[in-house]
Amino acid sequence: MELSLKSEYAILAMVELANHFAIDQPLQIRQISAQQNIPDRYLEQLLATLKRQGLVKSQRGSKGGYILAREPWEISLLEIIQSIEGYDLVNDKYKSDQDNTSLLVIREAWETAQTAATEVLDSCTLKDLCDRQKQRQVATTMYYI
Repeated sequence: MELSLKSEYAILAMVELANHFAIDQPLQIRQISAQQNIPDRYLEQLLATLKRQGLVKSQRGSKGGYILAREPWEISLLEIIQSIEGYDLVNDKYKSDQDNTSLLVIREAWETAQTAATEVLDSCTLKDLCDRQKQRQVATTMYYI
């Protein structure tokens, strides 16, 4: 199981929006792009997808941009990944044309792994990621006297 670059960029953009959620001002694509080092054109497509899925809202005008559609603690990583990848991780079963005992055992192990991964992704919210990010920033800050 590997996180695609597409999903990684989407999560980074959503974390950036979550970090600015309390300010209640939309972020423009160029701001998100510069902060998270995501190509503008690619980010534009990702945000359009996230908007269609109801995870972000856009505001027009000179002060326009994107904001989260819901609070950061209500949006899980699983929801973001499924929105971007376009398939349901929970119901994406291991497929094989053969039905021998060895393959059945492999299928069961794969489904167990998928279930565990899905539970972790579903329980981790944007707020959790923002909190972890802040903790790491504080931990890596050095003070000199």
